[in-house]
Amino acid sequence: MNLSTPSKDNVAYIVEKIKEKLKMVNSSALRSEDFTEANYEDLYDLYEMVMKRDSFSPSEIEAIVSELGSLRK
Repeated sequence: MNLSTPSKDNVAYIVEKIKEKLKMVNSSALRSEDFTEANYEDLYDLYEMVMKRDSFSPSEIEAIVSELGSLRK
């Protein structure tokens, strides 16, 4: 999958992968429909950071989820 170009499919893929990596219990709270391609670059940067890490502390997860919240439409 080519994530270098903004698209609805890429946004959906990125959001799903972040939810999987963070092992979010309430994953329905974070829906790909809540994000637009306008914030794609920030969302992609967050995705890259999350994918590089093996584990996260609770405070790191909270910060990531907060950042995702700020990127929602």
